[in-house]
Amino acid sequence: MPEFVDRVLKCVDCGAEFVFTAGEQQFYHDKNFRNEPKRCKACKTARGHGRGGQAGGHKVETLATCSQCGKQTTVPFKPTQGRPVYCRECFLQRRSAAAGGSSAASPE
Repeated sequence: MPEFVDRVLKCVDCGAEFVFTAGEQQFYHDKNFRNEPKRCKACKTARGHGRGGQAGGHKVETLATCSQCGKQTTVPFKPTQGRPVYCRECFLQRRSAAAGGSSAASPE
């Protein structure tokens, strides 16, 4: 097992030096992370808030066309190819039909 020592790295955003501790290196090694950190803690935090990721708390909104009625809608996720996307009204309608029984979900 490799022995880790604290290393000083340079932030790619602000140019400040920061310490990549032996404990952090051990964690990276245990998780099989191949790249060492590029940003200091302050820049990493600021970058996370700006991207709208988990750190920022912003929801992803994607424009989509409802697979059932054809209406333009927004959904809080990035749709997956080959899977249907429904507007709120059609989604709720399908969910209540599925809860009421399978015969209501597929009219014949």
